Amino acid sequence: MSISVKLNGITLTVEKGVLLSDVAMGEKPCGGHGRCGKCKVIATGELSPLTDSEKKHLSADEIARGVRLACLTTALGDCEIRTLKDDESSQILTHGAASSVELSPAFSKYGVAIDIGTTTLAARLYDTKGSVIADTARLNPQIEWGADVISRIEASLAGKTDELAAAIRKAIDEMIAELASAANINALLIDAVAITGNTVMLYLLTEESVEPLSHAPFDAKRLFGESLCASELALESLKPETKIYLPNCISAFVGADTSCAIISTGLCEGKRVSMLADIGTNGEMAIWNGNVLTVCSTAAGPAFEGVGISMGMRGADGAIDRVSIVNGELCAHVIGGTAAKGICGSGLIDAVACMLDMESIDETGFLDDDEITVLAPVTLTQNDIRMVQLAKSAICAGILTLLDAESLSVPDVESVYVAGGFGNYLNMKNAEKIGLLPPDVHSKVTVVGNAALDGASMLLLNKKLRENCKMISKSAITLNLSANKVFSDHYVMGMMFGEME
Repeated sequence: MSISVKLNGITLTVEKGVLLSDVAMGEKPCGGHGRCGKCKVIATGELSPLTDSEKKHLSADEIARGVRLACLTTALGDCEIRTLKDDESSQILTHGAASSVELSPAFSKYGVAIDIGTTTLAARLYDTKGSVIADTARLNPQIEWGADVISRIEASLAGKTDELAAAIRKAIDEMIAELASAANINALLIDAVAITGNTVMLYLLTEESVEPLSHAPFDAKRLFGESLCASELALESLKPETKIYLPNCISAFVGADTSCAIISTGLCEGKRVSMLADIGTNGEMAIWNGNVLTVCSTAAGPAFEGVGISMGMRGADGAIDRVSIVNGELCAHVIGGTAAKGICGSGLIDAVACMLDMESIDETGFLDDDEITVLAPVTLTQNDIRMVQLAKSAICAGILTLLDAESLSVPDVESVYVAGGFGNYLNMKNAEKIGLLPPDVHSKVTVVGNAALDGASMLLLNKKLRENCKMISKSAITLNLSANKVFSDHYVMGMMFGEME
């Protein structure tokens, strides 16, 4: 039975019983399970009753105004929906810090490098001189099925593989078209593409079964390092025979994005003891002791992306991105110079560090008041603090476990490369202060931006480097943190605030 739904003034015809999120939302950070409270809409008409989960996320005032969680509300008849959030022009990182590369291009006219991040996508168009002639970025549309890889694995296993693949392929096609348009060329002149991403992202792109990644021993059956034709990925913006290179992954949860970041930073070159940390929803880390490469991955959760935080958001206009103490009070900077709408990951770390200095929270994370105002109307709650504790402990414990595996300590490490969008804006001293990074690391840190995209670009511009990527991925030792007592001990200790020993 069809019903009429008016969405932001536009009338749509849909099937009775449809979830409002399927009509109104492109993004479901918690996978549509009603856990994050991010899909608020104002809805009136014939709707399913208010659920207990909604009551936990909605204030009495919001309920009175007709606010509902779209992922938990069903349209039972004609209704009207008004979305509450404006489009956010997120600050998505497309630049990195890689040095120039010897040219031996995999393309004869134009080439494209793409990084499929769990949260964001970034791409660059190159000419045969190795110059970037256009770049573009956007959110990963697979966020509709959840903010993290676990949610997307669950969605794929639930029969959504085709939809997940179609969403990312459509986004890639659109990005390639954008690049070509910006460079004023025909997209059909692009004759090679390199696409990096973590292992799950590449599995979803290629419609490889994620079942082996869903349970122990997490034995990835396909680790890529291969070239496909555009037609095999149903990419319509390119000629069917255009070669798409997918770099080598290292293991089930240490992907091609890490391999590419290792290539771009030159981590394994020379005898210096160096570390790489990509801090985000999936914390992927590597240490080079001068002879052996050891890697690991830890699930920090999406708190650093603003997901699961009561007023969290990505780095976009209206997001608090920096916090300091001025005259004994919190002082916040807002992206875009607009009124504050929420707080992003870098602002969250700063705010917690400042709250520790002001003794608004103690070392256990206990918050004296129900909430604390960072910059009205943006507040942080006790649950927000707990989310930060879980995330920062996972990252620092992973770093310390890698060091322990090589019988090393922080003073032994000469360089620490911090990659990724979150890391690019992170105040390293504050990260140390709350225990996200081990003590005395900040002076060794080099921020390298989107190192995964840099590495993919290098593999596009110099195809000889692909053998290096293969060797790195095959020789790396992967630590399984889920069964690692050292990691467990560091993780428990890391739940306390303050510098980790």
